[in-house]
Amino acid sequence: MNTLFFTHSACRQHDMGQGHPECPARLDAINDHLRATGLDLALEFRDAPEASAEQIGRAHAAGYVAGVTDLLQQVQISGEARHLDPDTVACPHTLAAALRAAGAAVAATDAVIQGAVARQPVRAFCAVRPPGHHATRDEAMGFCFFNNVAVAARHALDVHGLERVAIVDFDVHHGNGTEDIIAGDERVLMVSFFQHPLYPYSGAVPKGTNMINLPLPPYTRGPAMREAVQRQWLPALEEFGPQMIFISAGFDAHREDDLGQMGLVEADYEWITRQLVELANRHAQGRIVSCLEGGYNLGALARSVAAHVRVLADLA
Repeated sequence: MNTLFFTHSACRQHDMGQGHPECPARLDAINDHLRATGLDLALEFRDAPEASAEQIGRAHAAGYVAGVTDLLQQVQISGEARHLDPDTVACPHTLAAALRAAGAAVAATDAVIQGAVARQPVRAFCAVRPPGHHATRDEAMGFCFFNNVAVAARHALDVHGLERVAIVDFDVHHGNGTEDIIAGDERVLMVSFFQHPLYPYSGAVPKGTNMINLPLPPYTRGPAMREAVQRQWLPALEEFGPQMIFISAGFDAHREDDLGQMGLVEADYEWITRQLVELANRHAQGRIVSCLEGGYNLGALARSVAAHVRVLADLA
C-alpha cells in the first residue's frame, strides 16, 4: 500500500439540515462504494487528528480563527444551529468536524513528506467534511469554515521547508477562498478550472500572478476540459516544478450533479489524476495530498472518488 485514506467519524456528525446538499451521506456513499468494489483493501485508513489554532492560522487571520472557533463553541454549548451565511450552517458538531477536516490535511502532509509507509511514493486522500476551498483568509462561506488545502500547503512550506507547492482545484465552483489566501505567494502555483458564471461568481480575473484560472462555460464536457488543461495547466506546472501537489478534489463538475451544469464523467477524473500523478513523479517524488471538496450526487460522487483514488494508488 502507498495510499493513505484519512477520515474521521466526527466529519459525519456535521449536519447543516435536512435537504442540504453538503450532507453526511456523502461520506457514507464514498465508504460504501470503496468497500463494495474492494478498493478499501488497497488503502491504509487513518483517523484524522484535530488541527491546532497555530496550524489553521498559517492560512487564516488570527482574529478569524479565534472568532469562528468561539462561535462554533457557542453553538456546541447551546445546541442550536446558526447560519454563517445563507448556505453555511453551524451545528453543535461542526467545530469537531472542521478541526478534523483541517487536521486530516495536515496529518496527510506530514505522512506523505515523511514517507510514512514502506511502499513509495506515499500519497493521501482526505475524505472529510466540511469542505474548505471557499473559506477565505477571514470569512466562512459556501459550506466552508477552514480552508483545508491552504492550511496543508502552508504547513508543507512553513513547517517542512518546501520551496514550491502546487494547488490544483477541479471543483465546479471557483476556489475563491484558496485564491484569496495564496494570491501573491510565489511559493505556490494554483491552477483551477470551474464553471463560469456560477457561485461564487469570481475567478475570471485572477487575484495574483501565481495562479492560472480556467473559467469554462456551462455544459463543457471532458474533451474541452482536457484540451484546456493540456494547453494551459500542464506546461505551467511543468515549468514550476512543484515539490508537492495538493488537490482540491471537487466532483460536482460531473454531468449527474445538479449543483453545476458541466459534463464530466469518471473517466475525466481518472485522466486528470493521472496527469497529476505523472507530474508528481517527475518533480515531487510522487507526493500528493488530495482533499474532498464538492460532489453532491451521491452515486456520481462515490464512483468519481473511486476513479481518483484508484489512480493515486497506482491501480489504474
